[in-house]
Amino acid sequence: MFDLDAIKTCADITRSQAKTRPGDIAQVFEDRRTSFGELDARASRIANGLIGLGLKPQARIGYIGMNSDRFFEAVFGSFKANVVLVGVNWRLAAPEIVYVLNDAQAEVLFVGAEFLPLIEPIKDQLTTVRHFIGIDGPHGDWPVFDAWRDSQSEADPMRDIAPDDDVIQLYTSGTTGHPKGVQLTNANYISFFDHGQQAGWGNYEAGEVALCAMPNFHVAGLNAGIMATAQGAKSVIMKQVDPARVIDLIEQERINAMFLVPAVIQFVVAIPGVEKRDLSSLKRVFYGASPISEEVLLTAQRVLGASFTQLYGLTETVGSGTYLPPDAHDPARGKLRSCGLPYPGFVVEVLDENGNPQPQGKVGEITIKAPTVMKGYWGKPEATGKAIVNERFYTGDAGYFDEEGFLYIYDRVKDMIVSGAENVYPAEVENALMSYPAIADAAVIGVPDDKWGEAVKGIVVLKPGAEASAEDIIAFCKTRIAGYKTPKSIDFVEALPRNPSGKILRRELREPFWAGRERRIN
Repeated sequence: MFDLDAIKTCADITRSQAKTRPGDIAQVFEDRRTSFGELDARASRIANGLIGLGLKPQARIGYIGMNSDRFFEAVFGSFKANVVLVGVNWRLAAPEIVYVLNDAQAEVLFVGAEFLPLIEPIKDQLTTVRHFIGIDGPHGDWPVFDAWRDSQSEADPMRDIAPDDDVIQLYTSGTTGHPKGVQLTNANYISFFDHGQQAGWGNYEAGEVALCAMPNFHVAGLNAGIMATAQGAKSVIMKQVDPARVIDLIEQERINAMFLVPAVIQFVVAIPGVEKRDLSSLKRVFYGASPISEEVLLTAQRVLGASFTQLYGLTETVGSGTYLPPDAHDPARGKLRSCGLPYPGFVVEVLDENGNPQPQGKVGEITIKAPTVMKGYWGKPEATGKAIVNERFYTGDAGYFDEEGFLYIYDRVKDMIVSGAENVYPAEVENALMSYPAIADAAVIGVPDDKWGEAVKGIVVLKPGAEASAEDIIAFCKTRIAGYKTPKSIDFVEALPRNPSGKILRRELREPFWAGRERRIN
């Protein structure tokens, strides 16, 4: 359980656990095991190393590397140094990485071995980076992480830290324009721990085993490791998510809890022979970041045999907002399409374009007022002012509440399709498509239409060996949703483009249809 008395800032996380359970294992990564005492000492060494490089409080450091125990050591070290870690999305192209690191004004960059060929040609373009450190081994004259860390003092630097000081800066996925740096503070994270526990899902017991599988530059992947350590649980860290390896680790490490995005859950439960594996240790599965079909969810509940909790939130809210508790996953409740209830003490509202609350069942933009709402977008006061109005964060998601106060998300506001003056939300159409037996994955976009302004197009991936015609799929959808929402055409593809959190990149799907037009609406 999270101890509010012992952990006042993020720097206290490893300090607290090292005092309480120094010999217990905190992290497992491949063949390496690190105790809480060792993790705290390493955090102090890294903090002293960063201070020795001349970093002042609130300076930015970049990290581009696969998931590992070294990543979380750097995170906890940055907490103690009162500097801000910027996790770089390693799936970005080189110019995008240059933009992120220069925008953040990163002074130090930790680089994993896999990304040396990516960073080496652009290092001279990184105008503020003064020091490069190789995470996995030597590269030219760069210090090597382990040796650099171990050469520093183990004395805790005990820098002064304020609740409003930034601790993490993550960049939004950049589905439109340049990505924005989200400033998350000590107070944001302490509140996240507290309210997650109050909601009844974020309450690990000391000694439990949590899987950290999602990318470290995504808020969910980062939170999985930080939250487990803050509560004395053991983190089993995967270098990169691999569905077959997830099953192996559940068996070998006796995993009790894990967060996975729906796309990964779908792959995990489809592994041949999975129902014969020993998954008895698994107690809780958390999921979120993108929609999940009812079919996949019901299959996962049956195969994995654990309780399920859906988590809805954004990077800008430390991933918190609403949660769908295990008891609402009973199909008889009729809540499987919901993303749940607001966290205790959170004000989650659905507002119209004038900022007025929408009545039950009416779609509007979801807003969140909570102590987990970010400080702002780094260096972008105008964007911050548009996103946070009257202490409410405007999510850009369209949704509505039902009569029991459960929130339902239709889709991103900007992804709404207007066809014949009717609003169509892609997620609703996608859910209908995903109910078709032959379809493995689906996305819906609006394409130009001379008669209706925009027409609904479905883009689908068929299951291996399955066959289906566009006509059959359209006819099926007409039995599930209103005629104006039904796709007017279907395209078949081998795979859909997604970002690391599993969200469909509809911009890429739209581009061929809207190229050459001044506006992307019709």
